[in-house]
Amino acid sequence: MSLDPIDEPFRFDRDTAVDKLGDGAFTATLSDAWTTFTTHPNGGYVLGAALEGLGQCLSQPDPLAVSAFFLRPAAPGPATVHTEVVREGRRTAMGQAVLEQGGKQIVRVGATYGDLAPDPWARELNLQGPPELPDPEQCLVPAEFEGSQGPSIAASVQYRYPSRPGWLDGRTDGHPHAEFWMRFADGRAADTRALVSMVDFAPPAVLEIGEFQTVTVELSVHVRARPAPGWLACRVLTRHVSGGLHEEDVELWDGRGTLVAQARQLAMLL
Repeated sequence: MSLDPIDEPFRFDRDTAVDKLGDGAFTATLSDAWTTFTTHPNGGYVLGAALEGLGQCLSQPDPLAVSAFFLRPAAPGPATVHTEVVREGRRTAMGQAVLEQGGKQIVRVGATYGDLAPDPWARELNLQGPPELPDPEQCLVPAEFEGSQGPSIAASVQYRYPSRPGWLDGRTDGHPHAEFWMRFADGRAADTRALVSMVDFAPPAVLEIGEFQTVTVELSVHVRARPAPGWLACRVLTRHVSGGLHEEDVELWDGRGTLVAQARQLAMLL
């Protein structure tokens, strides 16, 4: 029996779903709906499938700190996730996961989970606020991000820019820094699990200096709060490119002006 459209899961949930095998192992099927300029599934998306398995094994609801090492590119198709619970504490739970394809490890991840339920007594200090962007409705959608010509992730994720990125027109002498809006294209609200993937959905800042092929070596993510529904304001920047490597820093802010996730990755230029 087919499901009514209202019962269909959102694409991210469907494409990161796992089935339990037993003994901490799960099966998954990676989709081709999240490919990037490298034609491989986006690393953040692949990480999302690994965390879907790990999250089912831990008692705490929210990923707080995630560190992932990418050993080789993933491909659309079957995958296996092996998980290990390292520690279950009163306030945090820690675990590890490995996603494999064809008997080869694709990504290894360690994560600490906790509970990010709002705490009205928690201290707040932000020395820098969210990006100052026009409302998403006043921003533009680059034509290259629509239709079937670009990477498939552009059909799964919506982006809104205050002005047209220079790299789309061959201007590659810019500053590796970008600020824009982002959300799931099918209306799925971001949650803490999705934030870990979404920090890697941002187009790399080094596009502004003409580097179109970059792959993640290691990604560290800190989830700071449960986001409000709606668009996320993104800030992406690179300060150093050397030895064929670059770092990339990402901040995600929700519509309340709350920092909900931040990340740093080391990436390799191809």
